[in-house]
Amino acid sequence: MNSMTDIHPDAVIESLLTKGARSNRRANLARLHDVCRRQYESGSRDFSLPAIGRAVEAEKIMKGRILYNAQSADYRALIEAWGAFSGPPSPKPPKTLATHDYLLRIDDPAIRSIMQAVIVERDKLKAQLNILKANAQVTVDRRPQSRPIEAATSGTQPVTVIAMAAQLTPSEHDALKKAVDSDYLDERGLKEGSHGEIVSERGRTIFEVGFALAIRKVLGE
Repeated sequence: MNSMTDIHPDAVIESLLTKGARSNRRANLARLHDVCRRQYESGSRDFSLPAIGRAVEAEKIMKGRILYNAQSADYRALIEAWGAFSGPPSPKPPKTLATHDYLLRIDDPAIRSIMQAVIVERDKLKAQLNILKANAQVTVDRRPQSRPIEAATSGTQPVTVIAMAAQLTPSEHDALKKAVDSDYLDERGLKEGSHGEIVSERGRTIFEVGFALAIRKVLGE
C-alpha cells in the first residue's frame, strides 16, 4: 500500500477533477494546484491552510477563509497531498534579538558561547540597575535642623542629610569661627597662608594646608 508521500499531487488532482464537479470548482482546483506547485518549487515546505490561503487570496483565486468551509474538502485534500509530498516543513531558526545578531558572525563556537554569556550577564545587570533606579528616591535637606540624622531604611524612604554646621553648639560654632578669623589670628601672631594653612610670624606651620578651608566648609561658608 502506497503512503501519502508516494502519491504525486498530479494524481490527486486528476482524481478530483474526474468527480464531475462544476466548471468553476474545477478551474479553482487547477489554479490552486498551480499555486501549490510554485510553492513547492520555491523551496517552501509550508502547506498549512493559512499559508496557502494567503497565496490564493493574493492571486484573487478565492478568499483564504473559504478553505476552512465544509464544502472545500477537495481543496484541502489537494493541499494536504502537496504537504505530504513535500515532506515536513523546515524547522524555524531560533529567534535572536536584533542586538545579538552579530554573534552569528563569530565563527569560533567557543568564543561565540563566551560572548553570549557576557551579553546575558550584562543585560541582567542592566535590568537590575534599572529596577534600583526606579525605586531609589533620595531627598537631601540642607536646612538647619536640631533633630538627629534620619537613617535610610529601604524602598523609597527619603534620606535627610543635615548640614554639619547645624549640628554644632553655639560655643563650638564660635570657636571654629575664631580659628580662621584674621583679626583673632593676628592678635596671636598667626596668619592664614595661601593654601589654608595657619603659620606663625616666623613662617612655622601650626596647622597644615587646607585647615582654614576645611573649617569654613564645616561652617557652611
